[in-house]
Amino acid sequence: MAYKKLSEQVMELSNPQRSDSFVKMFQEAVRQGQFNGAYLPERFTLPKQFSRRGSTETYNRDTREMLFDETPEFTQWFEGVNRELAAARKGGTIKPSVEAIESGLINFDDMVAETRRKMQASYEKGQALGKGRAKATKGKKK
Repeated sequence: MAYKKLSEQVMELSNPQRSDSFVKMFQEAVRQGQFNGAYLPERFTLPKQFSRRGSTETYNRDTREMLFDETPEFTQWFEGVNRELAAARKGGTIKPSVEAIESGLINFDDMVAETRRKMQASYEKGQALGKGRAKATKGKKK
């Protein structure tokens, strides 16, 4: 059997900035029994550079080292996960800005439609609140 350390596998990621997500997915797969892995006493530093909010400084995080069985099933799992993590993040949203709109990262028409939808919902909520209050005051005067 070929055993491999998690720290070695992390170095094979296409996008090292997603190493924290990979480690979470790896641990979840071990927990669910998709392949075998065991904690080792040492720790290793993730290659991802984390940035502090409101600051330009970066820092690194450590995580527990694991040893796992490098099976064909693991290799297949890793290839799929690596592809998924290398792709553009789905969760991250692009902040609306003139630059983002001009560069085509954000569709202006979609922004307009979303703004109108929010404004309409806000208007309807206000109307409903007003009607509720009007009914409440009419009932009290009797």
